Amino acid sequence: MKRTIAVVILIFIGVVVLINIFNTENEYYNLKLEELKQEYAIKPISSIDHSKLPELQREFATPQDVTEACISCHTERHKEIMSSAHWNWERVSYVEGRGITSAGKKNVLNNFCLGAQSNELACAKCHIGFGMTNDHFDFENARNVDCMVCHDNSDEYKKGSSTAGYPDRTVNLTKVAQGVGTPGKINCGSCHFFSGGGNNVKHGDLEVAQLSTSREVDVHMAANGMDMSCVACHTAENHQIKGRLYSVSSTNTNRATCEQCHTSTPHFDDILNRHNAKVSCQACHIPVYAKENPTKMSWKWSDAGNLRDGEPYKEFNSDSTIEYQSIKGTFVWAKNVKPDYRWFNGTADHYILGDTIESVPVQMNTLFGSHDDPESKIYPVKIHTGDQIYDTKYNTLIQPKVFAESKGDSAYWKDFDWQAAAAAGMKRVGLPFSGEYDFVETEMYWPVNHMVSPKEQAVGCAECHTRSDEGRLATLSGFYLPGRDHNKPLDGLGVLLFFGALGGVLIHAAIRVIMSIRQKKYEMNIIDYDDNNSTQK
Repeated sequence: MKRTIAVVILIFIGVVVLINIFNTENEYYNLKLEELKQEYAIKPISSIDHSKLPELQREFATPQDVTEACISCHTERHKEIMSSAHWNWERVSYVEGRGITSAGKKNVLNNFCLGAQSNELACAKCHIGFGMTNDHFDFENARNVDCMVCHDNSDEYKKGSSTAGYPDRTVNLTKVAQGVGTPGKINCGSCHFFSGGGNNVKHGDLEVAQLSTSREVDVHMAANGMDMSCVACHTAENHQIKGRLYSVSSTNTNRATCEQCHTSTPHFDDILNRHNAKVSCQACHIPVYAKENPTKMSWKWSDAGNLRDGEPYKEFNSDSTIEYQSIKGTFVWAKNVKPDYRWFNGTADHYILGDTIESVPVQMNTLFGSHDDPESKIYPVKIHTGDQIYDTKYNTLIQPKVFAESKGDSAYWKDFDWQAAAAAGMKRVGLPFSGEYDFVETEMYWPVNHMVSPKEQAVGCAECHTRSDEGRLATLSGFYLPGRDHNKPLDGLGVLLFFGALGGVLIHAAIRVIMSIRQKKYEMNIIDYDDNNSTQK
């Protein structure tokens, strides 16, 4: 009887173990996820057909005329735009170590195309305004607001190249004005996919492939999935769009987060949900970025300036990416990149024009956070490295003038003279230039938030909880990670508990064996006694 009970118990334990091993989470039982799928499966349909509005039944001579027509109905909307960072290229906020300060594209440098100041004629291709030249832009003029760049649904609109933010001359303004609506992927992507000078150059997780892709690349934007647009997550109230770029934004406000839709407990497994206290959703659900097209990982400006027969040239890698370009230098690209990881609490600092270089490599943006910070989590990041020009006497980074329409205007991309470009650029921003320059190594962090993979491809436990130097969190210090780190008291306690439990099992088994032997001896004695009594009788 006892053996039967023991066998049943062992079979039960085995069945439970097998169920846990082979059971997989079935997303169709996740009601919260199903509700989200239903919500975003229904695409909004506009109740207004702009092609029928009398105000738009005419030819428009200038893009400003289109703006006037827009705000004649959508009154006061231009004021919302003109108070946004998309318009002003700066925000006033509190920055740790600086206090209340203004930061944005007007005064923050990066280690890609360096900065917008003195190069506005070209940079304005990604500004929501008209007429931004190197020396003038009227931020108070509502006529300069470009409504079409965000709201065009006709696929007709595009900004011209180096035209101070004006549309390309081939654009049919009437057709665009009559075809406006809710912003689509291409409206956002026309700038954010191509920032840094080309597709997927800067971010690594934002590129043109996401206009029509698969779930393996991006579960949210996939054509065979939810096919979500950017504004589904990056919602806006009064044109203040949720979500901020970590390269220029300092405060942890108005961010777009996974939890806003998925909550902080999206899993059936409570252990996974508890990870959310210190691990971002992105850290597990974005195992790699730059899945379709490569992203730029390094940019060495110090190599720029080589010419062939007096003319600039390009050299290409086997995958058609540019390896060398005379006007920009040497590039390193990568595809299917495993992210680096950093503690991040949503706040950051940035290198602002005029800052003294404190250390090398120069941190173009500092992501604040630590394990001991209750607001911090582990985030995946792309780290972009390179070098750029700096003033060796004043020990400050230089904002050079790189763009001009023709030679002789001090722009490096035309004249290939760093001395002249540095002098012109620093004069434009009102900062001194000693005339002495060199190149210094820089580093910039780009948190990875897009290209979320299907859950089946999420980062596995052993990829982080491992002693291998190849572990994803191998370089992230300041905390104890089970399976990766040694802790003498904790390891000692674990060893003690293990051998204590093993010893307890062995002692228990020994006692059972001894008791069994004694029981058998006792039974044999009883049998012998009974046999002896029977014989005597």
